[in-house]
Amino acid sequence: MTHRPQPLEGITVIDLGQVYQGPYATLLMAKAGANVIKVEPVTGEPLRARERVGGGAVLPFAMLNANKRDITLNLKSAKGREMLIALCKKGDVLIENYAPGVLDKLGVGAEVLMRENPRLIYASGSGFGLSGPDRESLAMDLTVQAVSGIMSVTGFPDGPPVKAGPAVADFVSGTHLYAGIVTALFERERTGLGRLVEVAMQETIYPTLASSLGMWHGSGGKLPPRTGNQHAGLAMTPYNVYPASDGHIAIICVTEQHWQNLLTAMGREDLRGDERFEKNAARVRNLALTDEVVIAWSQTLPKAEIFEITKRHRIPSAPVRDLLEVVNDAGMHERGMLQWIDHPTMGRIVIPNSPLRFHGTPQMMGGPHPSLGEHNVEVYGEMLGLSEAEIVGLKDEGVI
Repeated sequence: MTHRPQPLEGITVIDLGQVYQGPYATLLMAKAGANVIKVEPVTGEPLRARERVGGGAVLPFAMLNANKRDITLNLKSAKGREMLIALCKKGDVLIENYAPGVLDKLGVGAEVLMRENPRLIYASGSGFGLSGPDRESLAMDLTVQAVSGIMSVTGFPDGPPVKAGPAVADFVSGTHLYAGIVTALFERERTGLGRLVEVAMQETIYPTLASSLGMWHGSGGKLPPRTGNQHAGLAMTPYNVYPASDGHIAIICVTEQHWQNLLTAMGREDLRGDERFEKNAARVRNLALTDEVVIAWSQTLPKAEIFEITKRHRIPSAPVRDLLEVVNDAGMHERGMLQWIDHPTMGRIVIPNSPLRFHGTPQMMGGPHPSLGEHNVEVYGEMLGLSEAEIVGLKDEGVI
């Protein structure tokens, strides 16, 4: 098979992203072949500052910034802003997830940059959008989880609201930001013009509440309870995390055939035809009793054995795994999604690849993330034609 180039090869991205949302969008672009130039303040972006903490605090930065080149630039200096404009004249995309208006106040917002380069796609990620009454509200993953509704539906009925363990809002919105940029690039192929693309974290979360919203609507406006590990709409069972003799396993019966298969797997053919369990609607009415039937079986076996049995009987299930098990997932390593690398300061670590697969093009594997300003000489020489002496002078002036 003839190998095709990476789909975003030839696209230059000026990456002002920080922490998770922006850097994840540009990681996906870098892994698709884009020339991503990470632009950091001379002291480094907030996530890099965790390097000073030591230990594993720097791992997220390593995960999100492989396959990028790194330069420093002081946007609080007039010369720094002038250089950003010059970079954007030669770039295709600028991405930033500062608070709304930060770059406008510095004089390098979307209007200025797109006037200088009408082909530029200016991508903005924020918590609540560039307009609206909440525009100025500070947004972090935790606060967006709170205000978007995630926390209200997460946890057990008799407990307080709970945040999702991972940074769901950051990464869901980062994925949407990538989609918006690529959509705008596609449009530019037809029109020759860039545009302002924005993504609000809060807005990307709303569709994930589908089951809970369905329950709210179906009950005539009654707020749904938190359902723990059960179906958010309490409309399907078995649907839970069940105890095993050595941990827990998730089991879901989406179709009636799944339930029939589970009865066979559990050796409970005696319940076949029992009106309490005959159809999903009946099982939902007898939800606690249905779970008791499954628990009586699951708690007697190790989770690995349950998983093998349910796989054999074509029942959706998965063991609840810890992080050690996840980073050593044989399937993800075989497919190249996870990769062991030797990092100069952290030793042997696992970093992710992009979940996006472009068949006919080899996966772009990762490596250690760049050090702060590692590519100053290379990028500024290449894009702005600056000599090493000029670059040294800019560093001495605090511009880079």
